[in-house]
Amino acid sequence: MKRLFDLVLAVWAGIFLLMPVLLLALAVRLTSKGPALYWSDRVGRNNVIFKMPKFRTMQVETPVLATHLLSNPGAYLTPIGGFLRKSSLDEIPQLWSILKGDMSFVGPRPALFNQNDLIVLRTQCGVHELVPGLTGWAQINGRDELLIPEKVKLDAEYLKKKSFRLDLKIIILTAIKVIQRDSVSH
Repeated sequence: MKRLFDLVLAVWAGIFLLMPVLLLALAVRLTSKGPALYWSDRVGRNNVIFKMPKFRTMQVETPVLATHLLSNPGAYLTPIGGFLRKSSLDEIPQLWSILKGDMSFVGPRPALFNQNDLIVLRTQCGVHELVPGLTGWAQINGRDELLIPEKVKLDAEYLKKKSFRLDLKIIILTAIKVIQRDSVSH
């Protein structure tokens, strides 16, 4: 049921967002050098690495680290990178990962391949068995402001309570948070 829901919603969203995606890709290309998309190595279900696309919000030469680990993340942003991140528009290309089955609409956010502390804690709690999501229980309960142990605790809570109803609640609450631009760092 969850996979069917993901496919139907991803196809519908892809059709609805086709023109904005093309315009955003053009805007990224026109405001900074490099490709419109950034393909990030992420940790998927059972800790398998997959390539996750995002609109590129950082300069091409930015070190491959979680943003919070950069000494001055703002210095690496492209001219429209801050806007794309705050509006969460940089996430739209992840519909591709949902269509492929690497991601779901709801699940723990996929860790970067080098976020070993997060990967180890998720594996210890069994969270690694979940398909990662575009949004998740941790995202609506703190998003970028959460410390890794808190994030994993919320991911484990989702693992225990997961249901279609909870997924719908998370999707609705995510939409509200995105509209309010709540708890998003740049």
